[in-house]
Amino acid sequence: MVDFVEVNGARLAFRISGPVEAPLIITLHGGRGFGNHKSDYQAYSPLDDTYRVLSFDFRGHGQSSATKPYTFEQIVDDVEGLRKHFVGNDKVILIGGSFGGFLAQHYAIKYRSHITHLVLRGTAPSYHQEEDAIKTLEKRIAKAPSFSVEMLKNKVFGSFESDLEFRLVHLAMLPLYSETFDANTALQHCLHNVYNAESHNDLYAESEKYFDYRDGLPSVTAKTLVFAGDQDWICPPEHSADIARRVPAASLFLVEEANHSVHLEKPAEVLARIREHLSS
Repeated sequence: MVDFVEVNGARLAFRISGPVEAPLIITLHGGRGFGNHKSDYQAYSPLDDTYRVLSFDFRGHGQSSATKPYTFEQIVDDVEGLRKHFVGNDKVILIGGSFGGFLAQHYAIKYRSHITHLVLRGTAPSYHQEEDAIKTLEKRIAKAPSFSVEMLKNKVFGSFESDLEFRLVHLAMLPLYSETFDANTALQHCLHNVYNAESHNDLYAESEKYFDYRDGLPSVTAKTLVFAGDQDWICPPEHSADIARRVPAASLFLVEEANHSVHLEKPAEVLARIREHLSS
């Protein structure tokens, strides 16, 4: 069941489960303008036998309020507001994937003293990931015949004219995200998903698009695990490897025959590795 909490003037939708006194995991979803907490909660809520798991929709996403501004900095400050609301001065564990991984790195640098463990899925330390995603798409375009390099460059990595255009482009690109694709499931997902072109466009504005955490990653103090599917198309695994090289004592875990949705494609492998990381 979804609940709501007021943080920094926004009404944020969330789900939480697990022992009240257990360490708190906050998950950060992917998808600028179209992501929500549901897939992360599906993937990581089994950890609630040992940890308290909180998954939420960013402002301007899912069921949360469309409260501006839509910036990396504001969403990261919202994460900090959630930490204070749920655990006060205690530290948290952060799990972020894709766009949520960008934000998780931002948080781990800005609020390094408030986090014990960091887990990053299929993400990148800078916007340079876009160049490699375009190259990967050029090689795999046959997987998504209704999608195009121009849509990736000008729409997904640019701006949308409307929520409807956003929905249609997302449906066209979905075959790229996993190694097995079900068209009927993809259609239902896109029909029931929330698309906010304005939040997407603001989060790809020039001030946000050219993020780069590479110089800040050596200052991260959280015990860090970076994992990715070896077939990840939009955040190719070499970018995860780059993060792991830069964060002190970070571990890298590449999952074979998995794509960007590795946490949903190979949940048993992923959860086992996360449990090992968090218990160490």
